[in-house]
Amino acid sequence: MIRVRFLGTAAALPTVRRNVSGIAVQREGRSLLWDCGEGTQRQIMRYGTGFSFDHIFITHAHADHLLGLPGLLRTMGLQGRRQGMTVYGPAGTEATLRAAVRLGAVRQAFPVEIRGLPPGGRVDFAGWAVHAFRADHGVPALGYALVEEARPGRFDVETARRLGVPEGPLFGRLHRGESIAVEGRIVSPDDVVGPPRPGRRVVYGGDSRPTREAVEMAMGADLLIHEATFGADEEKRARETRHSTAAEAARVAARAGVRELLLTHVSARYSETPVRLEEQAKAVFPASRVARDGLEVEIGYRG
Repeated sequence: MIRVRFLGTAAALPTVRRNVSGIAVQREGRSLLWDCGEGTQRQIMRYGTGFSFDHIFITHAHADHLLGLPGLLRTMGLQGRRQGMTVYGPAGTEATLRAAVRLGAVRQAFPVEIRGLPPGGRVDFAGWAVHAFRADHGVPALGYALVEEARPGRFDVETARRLGVPEGPLFGRLHRGESIAVEGRIVSPDDVVGPPRPGRRVVYGGDSRPTREAVEMAMGADLLIHEATFGADEEKRARETRHSTAAEAARVAARAGVRELLLTHVSARYSETPVRLEEQAKAVFPASRVARDGLEVEIGYRG
């Protein structure tokens, strides 16, 4: 199961109900953090995600996306953490990230590596990866996508039996892509295994204008998380500040054919009554909603 927990959904200025940017992503026991605005460590405690993150991905070097790093690292150190951690950000922002890490490094007993990623960079795990793609925000900025490898197709037990394959280890070998010999005949995986099934895909666009790269990375995604700082009444300001409106985010989701769109990075002017943003997005892409702090989304396999 992939779980996405929104720790902060406000744009720049926290409000009573919304903290600044932070998203916890958990996949099969592995925890990642996308952005780390100030107060993120308290949001982690509040929503019970735990402090087991070993990879933190910062979208860009604006304060509301990284000033939570010193407090989070300090909290982890005081809790006795020894496991190392890697903090990623756009290539060229390493010095800023390093300065933020140093603020939280008093008596720090665990190593923190800083790595700059270019657009198109990726961090590989077993069977999945986090891909970085260009965001358009007027400064070096990235979006991130958790992308799983394709899964093997469904195993047709009845066909395997009809071909004389005995149940047990030979079933497993076929499902892993090996051909086997049965009673002098060769049975290949194509005989009993269906076409590969797509893995899951979760995309976070960071702070950005709508981009071609976001559409391409989000193609067929299970979940697109896109900023919607402004409503349609502030479209000019959205362009000037390199942000997006709710309707623009919805157009990205519609072009990419995603299953669901969650809007975040909500300006304080809409924070307490985000209905207008949601209505504007739904008019373009019905499977849209505005995220709130504490919202958890579970993403299972499609089939």
